[in-house]
Amino acid sequence: MNRIDTTPCGIFVLRLALGTMFVSHGLLKILVFTVPGTIGFFESLGYPGWLAHVTIAAEIGGGVLLLLGFRTRLVSLALIPILLGAVQVHWTNGWTFSAPGGGWEYPAFLVAAAAAQALMGSGSLALDTVLADRRRPVEGVA
Repeated sequence: MNRIDTTPCGIFVLRLALGTMFVSHGLLKILVFTVPGTIGFFESLGYPGWLAHVTIAAEIGGGVLLLLGFRTRLVSLALIPILLGAVQVHWTNGWTFSAPGGGWEYPAFLVAAAAAQALMGSGSLALDTVLADRRRPVEGVA
C-alpha cells in the first residue's frame, strides 16, 4: 500500500494560518485601534510609543512573508519576541483568552506555533522552495 506524505501540506496550512493571523493583527492595529490608539496603548503599558510602529510593521511584513513562504524559518523566529510581548501583556488577565482583557493562552499558543513553523520550515507552495530549486545545479551541466 502506498502512503502519501502529507507533511508538507500540513506545514503549509500552519504557515498560512500564522501569516493570516499576523497580517490581520497588524491591520487591526491600523484600521480599528488606529496607529495613535495603538501608540497610546503601548505607552499605557510602559512601552515606548515607537515600539507600536515596529510591532505593526513586523506583524504585517512578517505575515506577508509567511504567506509567501519566504525565509519562513527566520521570519517565524523573528516574530516570537512580539508574541512573547503579547503573552506578557495578557499575563495578569489569567489563562483563558475569553477572560476580561484576554488571557495569555492564545499568544502562548502562537509562540508554540511559530516555534514549530521555524523548526519545520515552509512546507508546500513556498518561495523558499522555488528559490532553493533555482540554486541547485542541473545534473550534467558544468
